[in-house]
Amino acid sequence: MLASGASSGINSGINSGTSSARRSRSGSPDPLASSAGTALPYARRSALHLKGLVPSGVEDFDIQEKRALEQLNMKSTNMEKYMFLSWLRTTNLNLFYRLVLHNLKQIAPVIYTPTVGQACQEYSHIYPFLAPPNAVDGLYIPLDEIDSIDEIISNYRESIAEGDEPEITVITDGSRILGLGDLGVNGMGIPVGKLQLYVAAAGLNPDRCLPIVLDFGTDTESYLEDPLYLGLRQHRPSDSDFYAAANKVIAALHAAFPSMFIQFEDFSTDHAFGLLREWRQKALCFNDDIQGTGCVILGGFISAVQQAGIPPEDQRILFLGAGSAGVGVAKQLVDYFVIEHGIPEAKAKAMFWFVDSRGMITADRGDRLAEHKIYFARGDNSGAQCKSLEDTLEYVKPTAIIGLSTIHKAFSEKILRRMNEINTDARPIIFPLSNPETKAECTFEEAMRCTDNRVLFASGTAFPEYVIPETGEERVPGQGNNMYVFPAIGLGAVLCKPEWITDTMIYAVAKALASSRNDDEISRNELYPRIDRIREVSARLAAAFIRQAVREGLAHDAEYIDLVAQDGDCKGTAPDGCHGERVLAAVKKRMWHPAENFEQLRECCPHHHHHPNVSEHGEQSC
Repeated sequence: MLASGASSGINSGINSGTSSARRSRSGSPDPLASSAGTALPYARRSALHLKGLVPSGVEDFDIQEKRALEQLNMKSTNMEKYMFLSWLRTTNLNLFYRLVLHNLKQIAPVIYTPTVGQACQEYSHIYPFLAPPNAVDGLYIPLDEIDSIDEIISNYRESIAEGDEPEITVITDGSRILGLGDLGVNGMGIPVGKLQLYVAAAGLNPDRCLPIVLDFGTDTESYLEDPLYLGLRQHRPSDSDFYAAANKVIAALHAAFPSMFIQFEDFSTDHAFGLLREWRQKALCFNDDIQGTGCVILGGFISAVQQAGIPPEDQRILFLGAGSAGVGVAKQLVDYFVIEHGIPEAKAKAMFWFVDSRGMITADRGDRLAEHKIYFARGDNSGAQCKSLEDTLEYVKPTAIIGLSTIHKAFSEKILRRMNEINTDARPIIFPLSNPETKAECTFEEAMRCTDNRVLFASGTAFPEYVIPETGEERVPGQGNNMYVFPAIGLGAVLCKPEWITDTMIYAVAKALASSRNDDEISRNELYPRIDRIREVSARLAAAFIRQAVREGLAHDAEYIDLVAQDGDCKGTAPDGCHGERVLAAVKKRMWHPAENFEQLRECCPHHHHHPNVSEHGEQSC
């Protein structure tokens, strides 16, 4: 995400309405000229002494967008598309988000998974070609500069326009990027991509988004030996040194921007849990790998359980992979069975089995379990030890298997066919959630073929629709994409300003996700709403988050506290006929949207933060 206010040099552009002093093609510091580009009217060109310096044609934003889409479609690889879109984002933010919002299904896999994984692996090699020289695209905080963190934050303040202090940050140390491992400073592509989705899906203000990478070295030797690697050339610190440095950074950020929402992203498993445990009630923070993944999978799982044909209390759920994401998902599912179906926690927890690299996780396996695995370690196995997924499948006979293992094809044809045999009286639930596609446990096509087309399926990466050969019927795979939930959680947190984010707020978002499918999606047995409705869905999920935060007495924004009270939704379930429409309307009104035309762009610039233009649909433009 381009940091607001940064000078991007010649040929740069801005978010519509920003007060940033970025330069136009002519070198003029006029921000409106930069953002309007070929849509700048003759009169304005004359005033800026641009006559003869640009082509004479004056276009509208639709034509600009058509040209950009044409150029995007001419790129032969997703990496070329990624680099083109990155350059566009840092030279004309308004055009970039118009393109993204109008082509989200096509572009989301380019700006985030799966393409962002390759972009991160190659980040040091492509970095100079992603933006004009001197464009500030976030913060790179080296381990050996931790004592200068206040100076680093001060430098950032100087690079942004007044009023553009960040309200949200995504921060990583690059130690566990997707399923790709330790990428060091190359992991910066993840915060940048995540923040683009915050803007596109939920209307966060792009000028107030801050991507951060903690450059704490890397243990990947190929990067340390790569002459083009841009990060610190040293191995990662000890745990004690890591926490001392990371906590100092977070404390400084929280002191500088006390209301900023902090999303921890792609830290190693132990550090992910450790940072969340340390900061969860001290700052407004959230871990997408633990809480976000759990939330979005819970939303899809609720939909799947409704269709499975087996009572919820009879579900037997087998996880392959016991990292932060897997355990986070499972704990969210336990909450669902406890809260929604009244199953006692001990019984709900006993519905889950885990397999890691050493086999089924049991309390008497003979090895020392990581702290986060202990909760789900089986104590009722009577000495039985299963060494593989296949053995555990026979032992458990699960109704659902969920993969967060990053092991490609771990759900083999044999495993899938056995799941179908075990669940002859119910539809098997199969969720291969590992990203990117090269790490997915199975594909949608494989799951459909091996289960006689009965599978209830959700994946972490996008798979194509499947046409059943015998009938010609097209089936749409569910994608448990965190994009459904983390933007809504961030938007809700930014708007209602809770003291901290509780499990029940996350649960409210998951439940709202399951209920956000429309009639057509439900009739087609789809587990998630379609991605082209993401803004509508995000608004509803953010409203659910806000209502829950107010119910719990943790929200601090007086406007939303009052609106929830007016909706009659302060305690318990909303009364019949009340669906929190006032809160929902207020959320939609606050969502940022790119300008639709030059006049809207002109009216918003340069004081859009204080005098936002609101469209006829209630959306905040520019």
